[in-house]
Formats: sequence, C-alpha cells, structure tokens
Amino acid sequence: MLEVEVKSRITLSHAREVLDRLDAKFLETEEHFDIYYNAPHRDFAETDEALRIRSVNDRQVLTYKGKKLDEVTKSREEIQTHVEAEAMIHILERLGFKETARVQKVRDVFKIGDITLCLDEVDSLGQFIEFEIISDADMEESKKRIFAMMENFGLKPEDSIRKSYLELVME
Repeated sequence: MLEVEVKSRITLSHAREVLDRLDAKFLETEEHFDIYYNAPHRDFAETDEALRIRSVNDRQVLTYKGKKLDEVTKSREEIQTHVEAEAMIHILERLGFKETARVQKVRDVFKIGDITLCLDEVDSLGQFIEFEIISDADMEESKKRIFAMMENFGLKPEDSIRKSYLELVME
C-alpha cells in the first residue's frame, strides 16, 4: 500500500470550522502513544525509514515506513500489522533494536470521500492537520486531490511539512 500524506500546521478551531462547512464525517478520537526504534544493522535516520509500535486506544500496531517518495509530501510505503505491544517490545530489544523516541498525541479523525483528515494535538509540538489517501492508485493524482482539499483550509502545497513527528521531536 502507498500512503500519500501531507501534514501542515493549523489552528484546530479553524480546521474544525472548515470540516463542519465541508460536512466531513467524524470517525473517532484516538490517543496515540508511539515508540520508535532504530535497527542494529542500519540507521533509519540515514535511510529515511521508520519502525514504530503504536498504541492507539485499545489497539497496538507495528508499522514500517519506507523512505519518502517525493520532495513535497510525506508519501511512502507503509506496512503494518496488529501486535501485542509488550511482546513486540521484547522481541525488538532481543534483536538489538533500540528505542529512539516516544511521541504522544490526541487525534480526531474525519473522512471526506476517500481522504482521511486528522487533527492532531502533539505533545511538545503543537497543532497539525494531516491529509491522507491510502491507495494503490497513481501517487500524482492522489497528491493533486490532497492539494485541492488543502485549499479549503487556506493551505498551499508549500505549507506542507515533510518531517515526521519523530523528526520534529528529535530536533
């Protein structure tokens, strides 16, 4: 699967007004607790990859993210599977993976068509909106659709933040 994603800073109250105007469907509020790992055989900061265990509400997911595929968005390959977090932590530690950072956020998830919009309040970083399409379809077409959606919020492609929350926390 390909995750075509754009993130930008935004005031959440403004974003909620726009979502109301667009009749976005509210899906859920999620509390995310992410633990990021680095591999013993290569440095993910250098290879632009990520490996994390995310606890979200009552679910735990192991996610691998490949390197970013373009210069504007955060689009990348994403592979994930449900895990039991405590057991997965022990497995990764036994294999030599090292914890690099933790990121906590509260996320409100909305949907407009096949575009997922996430309003994030990230500890120590602030407020953000993420636009995401998960697809096997053409990445360029998905980017165009996301950029068109961003216009509703007064955002332009150049407002995109390519750095992940992990990268922002590590700065």
